[in-house]
Amino acid sequence: MDASVEFDPRLTLARRPPKAARRGGVLICSWGPLALALHSTPALPVEPGRPLTIRVEPGRPVTFVLAAAHREPLVITEPAAAWSLLEEGGKRWQEWASGIRYDSPWRAAVVRSLLTLRLLTYSPSGAPVAAPTTSLPEDLGGIRNWDYRYAWPRDASIGIGAFLGVGKTAEARLFPAWLLHASRLDRRRLPVLLTLDGRHSPAERELAAWPGYAGSRPVRLGNGAARQHQLDGYGWVLDAAWLLTNDGHRLYSETWRAMHGFAGQVTRRWRKPDAGIWEIRGDGAHHVHSKLMGWLALDRALRIAEHHRTLRRQRRAWEQQRDALEADVTISGFDASRCTYTCTYGSHDLDAALLILPLLGIEPPGSPRVRGTIQAIRGELGAGGPLLYRYPPGTDGLPGRDGAFLPVLVLARPGTRHHRPGPGSRGTVRAAAGAGQPGRALRRGDEPVHLRAPGQLPPSPHPRGAHPSRARAPRYPATGRWQAAARTAPAEGGGARDNTNPRQTLTGTGINLARRVRRFRR
Repeated sequence: MDASVEFDPRLTLARRPPKAARRGGVLICSWGPLALALHSTPALPVEPGRPLTIRVEPGRPVTFVLAAAHREPLVITEPAAAWSLLEEGGKRWQEWASGIRYDSPWRAAVVRSLLTLRLLTYSPSGAPVAAPTTSLPEDLGGIRNWDYRYAWPRDASIGIGAFLGVGKTAEARLFPAWLLHASRLDRRRLPVLLTLDGRHSPAERELAAWPGYAGSRPVRLGNGAARQHQLDGYGWVLDAAWLLTNDGHRLYSETWRAMHGFAGQVTRRWRKPDAGIWEIRGDGAHHVHSKLMGWLALDRALRIAEHHRTLRRQRRAWEQQRDALEADVTISGFDASRCTYTCTYGSHDLDAALLILPLLGIEPPGSPRVRGTIQAIRGELGAGGPLLYRYPPGTDGLPGRDGAFLPVLVLARPGTRHHRPGPGSRGTVRAAAGAGQPGRALRRGDEPVHLRAPGQLPPSPHPRGAHPSRARAPRYPATGRWQAAARTAPAEGGGARDNTNPRQTLTGTGINLARRVRRFRR
């Protein structure tokens, strides 16, 4: 069969072409301190920007190895050695997955989700990236396209609980170490988001000339939410610190000082409006979820203080502020006529983020207020099946359709005191288990009408993905130097292939492809 090979690397938004040269049969593309090397077996006359047609025959695969380096030696690996490294990497990931302590009918879905979380963690710093690319649309063809290529302390804190719950302690401890380093210039303020190496994100801007995924404009770089005040983040971070403490992992003294400072910031700022967990653009408001998480921050600080030397007057101050915040939110944030907490003070709208309420401790999990809030959210924010809208559609001031979410975290979380197994929760878990393709997550922008799951990961171009246990990535990538290999070969018999094959398979096309596979070397 004939195949077309096109290799056209460009740098930056200006799409600057490289300086190309051949050295020992290897194509080298460079832009100053950055270099790429493309090596193939058999050797092919590939040139940047020039399509090349090749003939591929059964039993004679064509293998490409791409290596990159920035301000360090460019290591070129023979294709045969690259495949061996990929196989070794696959075995390490299978070993990692086998160490997940979780036994239930939904283990495969849980393993897949944990693999995704781990793959989204930048190992050199421990930072968890919210999305690996920018501007994946919430509404296909619409403007709700944001840049999530950053680390949110809120998201990372949730990941700590996920890893601790399945015995992955080393992964859970990565985040506090990163946060301690990344927040050093902002303390006592907790940044809303940071780059993977702990810097502030660039100012948000739009690339008008770029079409975006599925024609969704604009493509954005940077995220304006970085300048917002979001009170809830403090609650997530201090809760994660408490989870570690309660699991027997004493916080380092510097980590506790940072948490101490975050708690102090809550006492000073909880009375002010904020942008909320959904990062609403515009004027701030008194978001009920934010107030609840502010309460959680102070409550968890008091719990951690029992394990660390803390002045008595400091504890009293935190306790007084926690109780004052509780009195404020339970009165101003509650609609007694409907027996439900609301989105903001004085509002009649609801907020799906309040589904976290049974897990906080500010209200008894089975109280009428908790049950009423959950029932109201299910009834008023339902988007069909197990899907929910974050808030009433059309209330955020943006044109286009609002995406819906799959609320797996709370409504279908086994082990919580309010968990009620039944048709609804089983449907939620089934939807999570079958959502998208392996390695993808149902998150922001899940569309209830056509059940598309744009999520925050790039969509796979093929109809059948690799088995989760065959995920290809390094266990501990240590530097920016990586090598990827891809091989094509026609099928010798056609038909469907076993998708547990170490090399990802395109069913019916006869092409084996190791896709987006990276091997990091120390």
